[in-house]
Amino acid sequence: MTSPRLSLMLLLLPTAVVAVDLNVLFLAVPELTADLGASATQQLWITDVYGLVVGVLAIVAGAVGDRVGRRRLLLIGCAGFLVASVLAAYATTPESLLLARVLQGVAGATLMPSTLALIGDVFPDDAARARAIGTWATCQFAFASLGPVVGGVLLHWFWWGSVFLLAVPTCAVVLVLGRRLLPESRPADRAPRVDMLSAGLLMAALLALFTAVKACIPGSATPVPSAAVAVAVVVAAGVAFVRRQGRLAVPFLDLDLLRERVIVVSVTSLTLVAVVLAGTGFWVTQYLQSVVGLSPLAAAVVFMPMGLGIGAGSYAAPLLARRVDPDVLIPAGLVVAALGALLQLTVSADSAPGYAPMVVAITLTAFGCGPLFAFGTHRVVSSAPPAAAGRAAALAETSNHLGSSLGFAAVGSLATAVFALSLRPLASGLDVGAETVTMAQTRAFAEGSPQRDAVLDAIAVAGTEALHAVGLGTAVLLLCCAALNVRRRMPRRASASPVVSRP
Repeated sequence: MTSPRLSLMLLLLPTAVVAVDLNVLFLAVPELTADLGASATQQLWITDVYGLVVGVLAIVAGAVGDRVGRRRLLLIGCAGFLVASVLAAYATTPESLLLARVLQGVAGATLMPSTLALIGDVFPDDAARARAIGTWATCQFAFASLGPVVGGVLLHWFWWGSVFLLAVPTCAVVLVLGRRLLPESRPADRAPRVDMLSAGLLMAALLALFTAVKACIPGSATPVPSAAVAVAVVVAAGVAFVRRQGRLAVPFLDLDLLRERVIVVSVTSLTLVAVVLAGTGFWVTQYLQSVVGLSPLAAAVVFMPMGLGIGAGSYAAPLLARRVDPDVLIPAGLVVAALGALLQLTVSADSAPGYAPMVVAITLTAFGCGPLFAFGTHRVVSSAPPAAAGRAAALAETSNHLGSSLGFAAVGSLATAVFALSLRPLASGLDVGAETVTMAQTRAFAEGSPQRDAVLDAIAVAGTEALHAVGLGTAVLLLCCAALNVRRRMPRRASASPVVSRP
């Protein structure tokens, strides 16, 4: 008989891998962009498509695991993630890397629900299961926050593809020990069938939405008519998806849960905060390398306070809740986060070091989001009927993944557009090609230019203006989120026994 603790430790390995890969590319983007010649739009797709696929297909994978066996699905997912990670590490074109990231997302989607379901099989006792799930959630949060740091350390010694190879030994360990340490749940004869049409409609709507958002980037390969078609697809697929959920006996996504205001507010807030943190983290890491000129390792160290801020805020929130009602604590924290975002407007291209106010800003923003992370998922689950608690938890988890991907797409597109538009007049007469849309491409051009210093000055000004746009835009989102949470007091029952939600 195996030890439940050993089983839990093994289940935390794929959990950590999926979480790390959500943000691990932050510091690798400049190097892989220069190496593969990726465009600004391709750069964003490579970053955000992974979370998009995981967010949608994780709902499917939970039902598939009930039908084929959870351990079997976990091992299949680990094998797929291992192969996809190797393909990503040795990709030679932006298209091949994008395909590998999609495959990573498909495999990663099987791992999250499988690990959580297997924890329930390993720990039949309610109290032990609750502690194990808390450890699982903390692992997600911790490794998602440490993803950029892990990437920065690897990039100090190896090439950009090494950030993907971290998953290879981890998945190999699970494949070797999984059959020995994990129980096999019997496939459920009456497990609900997965409605793949609903999954397809949701994926089509989201892909079209991301395509339309990225069409706003100057120099985008998506023409205006194609962007208009994408918007039409968003509307048509979205309407068809909602109508289909109302007709299904077992809906793909239980939209009836959204009739409860607490759930709507909490899910919307978790999504918006994920947009803010993912988008801010993406642009800040590019700024640290392409404008400030830090190495990946140095940028990882400078960026670390953002992850620590999330941890500190999430840890402090339950302690503060002993004296301050969480209904007050959550919007107050979001206001603090918005003030942190506004501090990015104080960053100057001429200051030395220019990134010092930015570090304070991102740390304060992350810390202010802590109360929402501490209480958000629990509000969703506790406000749902007991029979729908699992579906409510899936809704909260999906909002995190999709919010992060939308942050890369929306905030990344905003920042890239402002950078490109600001650079054009600054770079006139400097022979900067029209193809140098991203900061990484422009920085690479500057290193080989006889006008290196002038080009770097233009990059600094344009990059800082883009950072200001990110700060202002995310501050508006956070203030809207705060207002949403104070419009009506939440029920007291939703504020006890917080469960940490992964950003």
